[in-house]
Amino acid sequence: MFPLTEENKHVAQLLLNTGTCPRCIFRFCGVDFHVPYRLPYKELLHGLQKFLETEKDGLILEVLNPPPKKIRLQELEDGIDNPSQNGEARSSVIEDGSVASKNSNLNVCQKVETSGFEFTNLVFSVSFPAQISVREHAAWLLVKQEMGKQSMSLGRNYVVQLKEAYKWITHPLFSEELGVPIDGKSLFEVSVVFAHPETVEDCHFLGTICPDCFKPAKNKQSVFTRMAVMKALNKIKEEDFCKQFPCPPNSPKAVCTVLEIECAHGAVFVAGRYNKYSRNLPQTPWIIDGERKLESSVEELISDHLLTVFKAESFNFSSSGREDVDVRTLGNGRPFAIELVNPHRVHFTSEEIKELQQKINKSSDKIQVRDLQLVTREAIGHMKEGEEEKTKTYSALIWTNKAIQKEDIEFLNGVKDLKIDQKTPLRVLHRRPLAVRSRVIHSMETHYVDEHHFRLYLKTQAGTYIKEFVHGDFGRTNPNIGSLMNLTADILELDVESVDVDWPPSLDD
Repeated sequence: MFPLTEENKHVAQLLLNTGTCPRCIFRFCGVDFHVPYRLPYKELLHGLQKFLETEKDGLILEVLNPPPKKIRLQELEDGIDNPSQNGEARSSVIEDGSVASKNSNLNVCQKVETSGFEFTNLVFSVSFPAQISVREHAAWLLVKQEMGKQSMSLGRNYVVQLKEAYKWITHPLFSEELGVPIDGKSLFEVSVVFAHPETVEDCHFLGTICPDCFKPAKNKQSVFTRMAVMKALNKIKEEDFCKQFPCPPNSPKAVCTVLEIECAHGAVFVAGRYNKYSRNLPQTPWIIDGERKLESSVEELISDHLLTVFKAESFNFSSSGREDVDVRTLGNGRPFAIELVNPHRVHFTSEEIKELQQKINKSSDKIQVRDLQLVTREAIGHMKEGEEEKTKTYSALIWTNKAIQKEDIEFLNGVKDLKIDQKTPLRVLHRRPLAVRSRVIHSMETHYVDEHHFRLYLKTQAGTYIKEFVHGDFGRTNPNIGSLMNLTADILELDVESVDVDWPPSLDD
């Protein structure tokens, strides 16, 4: 059934006379179902001309052949190429027909197929030249003026957006050609940017009348972005627009070209737990004033393998807390998560992930990884939520300046839920804001070693500075082991025994 009704006839005739293509006529007549837009141009034009020639009232029941269910790009002879009789691309006064041309669509598919990305669905985004908005505005003002003569109105929201029509035309073609469905929630995005040589020429008058709408941006090649142009079109008076730009617009002198086709995959996330066995390994690269202090880090020993296997561009590492360079992490390890940015490979079996974990563990004796698994972005929140309410268990080797006996430390075993105040430690003041933080030492257990040494096991609130709790940090942490024992104490070794965060889920190795 032909998509237009008798009440659309005047607008359709007006737009056709001014050089508007059938699809843009459908858009201005509010045709919001897909099938008509995907029909061959010649068939659309024939149906439109026949519709305008008839004098019948009511619905025009002109039957158009629906597009085949399966159609391949190379089989389109004149489907969305808008050819004229001499074989050249037919221009519309609004958009020149090239934005949905067979060549541009084939280029998109070739780019996707050679991109090296692994995907099972995809989402398309498209950016049109800003001048199309100007031309569409001119056509809308023309239609609005003519409809006003008939006591009718046409709101801007009534016109189907060009992006929507583009998707209706191209999505089935892309889906068939690439063999995957189009899914708005897909992590694999294909973005197409069109450009037109007349953009500055068509938009220049807006910059003169509405200069405050166009501000240079460092990452933009032109001030005439779509957002800036739309802002100006919403601001400019209709009479001023009509004085500066022809209504209807003239036919474009050139056609749109594809400026760029970009493929990108949303980040994927890998989580696990790591043990750190070295007292000379930072969690993240240790760089001071541009100079690297140590050759590697926990982050790099894990992430370098993931970058290679996932073929990602970069990564972001996060964990449930961090240990100092000279502190070991033992027990069941520290939870971590890695965001892999723009990965080209994303599908792995559980066996492949297990093999990747083994490869990481064999590459260094400084760390070990367990429970390696793919997780969602949302799941990472479990690692951070309620972080300060979590507990951590440590063991520390303590030195005292005074000689001690076993009885001198036994009282610490009975201390429960000791509240301490910690001013930001001097050693981290360069990267942490100055503040006083209250923390809780839930329990302590002592093991006597000799008259100047004992081992202290602590269960504390997450975020407690253990070294400062031992030596006091020049009085910045109170109370501390030194003040409790009325002597000078220092810490010689520190190990993280457990991080009590029940994430990520434990796996059977």
